[in-house]
Amino acid sequence: GYMASKKTMEVNPTHPIVVTLRQKAEEDRGDTTVKDLIWLLYDTSLLTSGFSLAEPATFANRIHRLIKMGLEIEDDDDEEVDDIPALSGGDAADAADDDDDDDKSDDGTID
Repeated sequence: GYMASKKTMEVNPTHPIVVTLRQKAEEDRGDTTVKDLIWLLYDTSLLTSGFSLAEPATFANRIHRLIKMGLEIEDDDDEEVDDIPALSGGDAADAADDDDDDDKSDDGTID
């Protein structure tokens, strides 16, 4: 059979979004908002690169939580959020990517 080429996601570790998310993740690994933001950046980078999301409902739930937070709407349930994977070691923010097209070069990498 033939082999499909592996995809590479490049993250600029000095980008202000990545720097801030890394700092916040290191301060509190249990912060669900930081986890949501990291996963949203990853998911949006997949979408803008033409990929499909494995779990679009999880993506929508993350967006809804952040919209509620932005609008200062209290969450209806106090249940533990179970669709957010734990942040791994020191590479937590490495999973984040920036979806701000102004900072991307023509090849999709972040400047």
